[in-house]
Amino acid sequence: MSAATRRLPGRLTAPEPGWTIRADVVIVGSGIAGLTAALRLRESVDSVLVVTKDVLNAGSTQWAQGGIAAALGPEDTPAQHEHDTLVAGAGACDLDAVRVLVGEGPDAVHELIALGTRFDHDEHGALSLTREGGHHRDRIAHAGGDATGAEIQRALIAAIQAAPDIEVIEHALAVDLLLGHGSDGRDRVAGLTLHVMGEGQRDGVGAVDARAVVLAAGGLGQVFSQTTNPAVSTGDGMALALRAGATLRDLEFVQFHPTVMYLGPDSRGQQPLISEAVRGEGAFLVDGLPEEGGVRFMTGVHELADLAPRDVVAKAIMRRMIETGRPHMWLDARHLGGEFWERRFPTILATARSHGIDPVTELIPVAPACHYASGGVRTDLQGRTDVPGLYATGEVACSGVHGANRLASNSLLEGLVFSRRIATVIPDEIEPWVAPAADRRTEGLVDADVRRELQETMTSRVGVLRSAPGLSEAEVLLEKLAARSADLVDQASWETTNLLTVSTALAAAASLREETRGSHWREDFPVRDDDTWAGHFDVTMDDGALAVGFAPMPATDRAPQEDAR
Repeated sequence: MSAATRRLPGRLTAPEPGWTIRADVVIVGSGIAGLTAALRLRESVDSVLVVTKDVLNAGSTQWAQGGIAAALGPEDTPAQHEHDTLVAGAGACDLDAVRVLVGEGPDAVHELIALGTRFDHDEHGALSLTREGGHHRDRIAHAGGDATGAEIQRALIAAIQAAPDIEVIEHALAVDLLLGHGSDGRDRVAGLTLHVMGEGQRDGVGAVDARAVVLAAGGLGQVFSQTTNPAVSTGDGMALALRAGATLRDLEFVQFHPTVMYLGPDSRGQQPLISEAVRGEGAFLVDGLPEEGGVRFMTGVHELADLAPRDVVAKAIMRRMIETGRPHMWLDARHLGGEFWERRFPTILATARSHGIDPVTELIPVAPACHYASGGVRTDLQGRTDVPGLYATGEVACSGVHGANRLASNSLLEGLVFSRRIATVIPDEIEPWVAPAADRRTEGLVDADVRRELQETMTSRVGVLRSAPGLSEAEVLLEKLAARSADLVDQASWETTNLLTVSTALAAAASLREETRGSHWREDFPVRDDDTWAGHFDVTMDDGALAVGFAPMPATDRAPQEDAR
């Protein structure tokens, strides 16, 4: 099975590199995945370079509020964590990958603690654990109440800065991979081109010759009009990997977080997340204000009610919004009290108050918004991609652990666990330096001015609710946008071209999956169909020509079969 071929730029139009440097391994991204890989690799290779699009702490990790999930409690086990992960993944997880995640997770978290991460503890000195949607045990470790990602980022950056043998280049956009001919005759990674917004020798477009590249560049949240992702999340890593010959898998499974603070119909870009941990501490959803007779609506929808997996809650909110004609629902957490809010969720409290809502005394307006890409660059259990010398980890990757719907707080753990695994295999797999070959891919660039129309198209037609007519319209509109070439070669145009590339791939996969599974909700195919669609849609590119194929899943990966809807 394949979608109709679509033509996109085979590489980004860019000036010839004006400078060149070398590093054994280049890591693109500076969140938990990228910095963990860097710290591990410095022990076994001569030179490690971290490049990041903004500053070191500007990625998605610092925004993670809830925490990191692992079987750390006395009554918890990796087997229970595995079960919850598989159920949330709606029959689309890779079983071996999930077992790696949950089995190696506790040790990985303890290593993070040893590195200096200060997680919260209870009055007895034990690690404080809470619960989020889809979990049947308290297994979410958190820090600073609701500032887990920021604390993890702080500890990792401190470790990076204390390691003089790790070089960092900030304000560096990865433009495209450089390919050379390996010892086996196959194309392999020879480095990448960067655009650095700096001064002196490393300003403008340059090249990094490298023996291996690790992508840890984050997700694609800026594809949609409203997202919890920061502005840097423009799908750069996925797009450049696709252009270089890697496979993108499961792109249609975009998780929309159910409780994002609603700021009005005209709000765009990054939106305030109301962590699932708030519901884990007892908050609940209602469909109206108290004076309007608003009632709880998750009871009876799922056995875990307001703590059901994210796709279940997002769909329930959307259904109730459609039924009532309202643009949002409400989260009621008033009963938690001011003291609890100040101690457990100080960041969320301050953010909500900055937008005119006091959660201590008022209901919080919430609606689903794009949160996490469960799919990405297809990898094996060691983070290898289809391109020799190219590895991927974290949200940019599709390791197989998330399936059709990521279990809450498994994202930080995935970046931690699989980055450690990548660092164990790279030293034995990197080949001698190879020279970049002449790049014969067709260059192109999309006008940066199409970004707003692209985002609105994706939000309205490829968002939470999908159907054949809307998806077909989206594909036509995206093709028209692709024809609008840029006159100006700059970062805005590079980012917009990347957004259009991943949007086109995502819409094609969503159009072909004629069922509802996890975070992929088709109004015209409202049930999950394991007989036909138990498998993955893989997107590939050959010099700008996109193709989509279906890879059936092994029967052994389809358990358990509970449908969490």
